[in-house]
Amino acid sequence: MNILRIGGSLLRPGRPHSYLHMRYAVSSRGFHATTSLLGIKSQILKDVGEGITEVQIIQWYVEEGAHIEEWKPLCQYQSDKAVDDITSRYEGVIKKLHFEADDTIPTGQALCDIEVDDKKYSGQSSSHTPATAPEGELAKSASESEVTTKVEVSEVLQPTLSHQDASIETPKSKHASLATPAVRGLLKTHNINIIDINGTGKEGRVMKEDVLNFAQARDSPITSTLASIPDKRQIETETKLTPIQSSMFKTMTRSLNIPHLLYADEFQVNNITTIRKRLASNMQDPRKLTLLPFVVKAVSLALNEYPILNSRIENSTPEKPKLIMRAKHNIGIAMDTPNGLFVPNIKDAASLSISDISDEIARLSSLGKAGKLTSTDLGGGTITISNIGNIGGTYVAPVIVPTEVAILGVGRTKSVPVFDEADQVVRGELVNFSWSADHRVIDGATMARMGGLVRSFIESPELMLLNLR
Repeated sequence: MNILRIGGSLLRPGRPHSYLHMRYAVSSRGFHATTSLLGIKSQILKDVGEGITEVQIIQWYVEEGAHIEEWKPLCQYQSDKAVDDITSRYEGVIKKLHFEADDTIPTGQALCDIEVDDKKYSGQSSSHTPATAPEGELAKSASESEVTTKVEVSEVLQPTLSHQDASIETPKSKHASLATPAVRGLLKTHNINIIDINGTGKEGRVMKEDVLNFAQARDSPITSTLASIPDKRQIETETKLTPIQSSMFKTMTRSLNIPHLLYADEFQVNNITTIRKRLASNMQDPRKLTLLPFVVKAVSLALNEYPILNSRIENSTPEKPKLIMRAKHNIGIAMDTPNGLFVPNIKDAASLSISDISDEIARLSSLGKAGKLTSTDLGGGTITISNIGNIGGTYVAPVIVPTEVAILGVGRTKSVPVFDEADQVVRGELVNFSWSADHRVIDGATMARMGGLVRSFIESPELMLLNLR
């Protein structure tokens, strides 16, 4: 018997030629599968700081197959603190995006795979397995390749439909092939489509009675009347949360674990209004000097006396929570922007004058409207002020963020009659201040004393001069 040896395999007479092709394809495929992994680098989502453990992808700037240069933006992300871009650490071709827009990604995960020049990045580690694999893995790879090849060969050997066969149309429904000529005549007379009727005959056959009953029900006055009645049923549409809403959802859900202490008071701002009017004539843009810069400065001065309200709770070990005291007053300002709610903060407000604070608020507001607030602007806040009064509303119960222990809500200014020191009724300008504090570490007396000190600075602005350095 003649035996033919090809590539280390024995081919006996009578053995199908497809087997030879299959074995050869397996060997070739295994070789290419090994070398295709060379030069692939994975871009890992690094720690973005501020204790953030996950981010949400807003949009990708690249797609699979596109070329990316080193340090060019890959994607835009949203965290609890900021919206920012992630840049590429490598230059090459995007081979795979592991996540889609709106996906939430924990730190340490691979964002995408990039095919790079091995020589350029030879000193850097790759997230992929080296080309040389253990014998067990090679055997497994060869086995998987053989299975794949067999499937491909079987698909080739399967007969395919001809153009003539593909053009044959199947009946629109099983009823169409079961209706008698008489029934089809009735359908034509009453202008009825057979697929609209559920047949009651054997195997779903449409009978004459079915056609007549359908026509009677369709043409009856009751049906016409019901059709004219407007549909008042509720219509619900599922909509995904925006990245800002998703971040707010997560942050506020964590905030529900904080027992809130609420404290409210009314302040007279007549004296500050007088000062603002007096200074307006000497300022290039008098609109910038609002009540808010005075409030920020008053809160900062009060924090010198009650530094616990500038702290945060370290609760990584629930059995042994810690209080972290912070020296600088990074006072957050809640801003309503076209992209949603953002809370940038004024860094080290204790070292700034009221005029400096006013300029910083204007700068942050301009960036917020343009959607250009950075992680530096948004990160590191120690206490927050939410000025709901510039939109409307007198009272508010603000919610504390997990990295702080207090927040102040400021209502709108309202004019009311009040008694002066001589018991005369005069015009008073009042603002409601609503405090929320973390009741796990802040008691009511401390919050009331802090609020009282802020009130004295607001109602008697000259006292702030005595505390300025």
